[in-house]
Amino acid sequence: QVQLVESGGGSVQAGGSLRLSCAASGYTYSGVCMAWFRQAPGKEREVVAAYSSDGSSRSADSVKGRFTISKDIPRNTLYLQMNSLKPEDTAIYYCAAETCQGCSANHCFLRGYNYWGQGTQVTVSS
Repeated sequence: QVQLVESGGGSVQAGGSLRLSCAASGYTYSGVCMAWFRQAPGKEREVVAAYSSDGSSRSADSVKGRFTISKDIPRNTLYLQMNSLKPEDTAIYYCAAETCQGCSANHCFLRGYNYWGQGTQVTVSS
């Protein structure tokens, strides 16, 4: 059974940084899409960044230049480094994964996901 466990959320002031982690277990597939989503109060969940098994990634326009998605393959852990945080980044952040052999970063960014973590709260104050 696939399990995703996020950590690293918290409260910071605008301009600060946080790094989210997502430890994945329960699968040994070589082809996997992984992504970070977020959901702010009263808003729909949106994709923040996605990572393909070929090492490529794609980020949402709203976070480009500020957020970086990466993956530690031996540890099977996905990261989201968030810099220059803004109050509008306040949300619950979720990690997601799905098997996808040979999928591009663009596909991983746009597709749906079946496996989700429990979420971690990020709060940015002005």
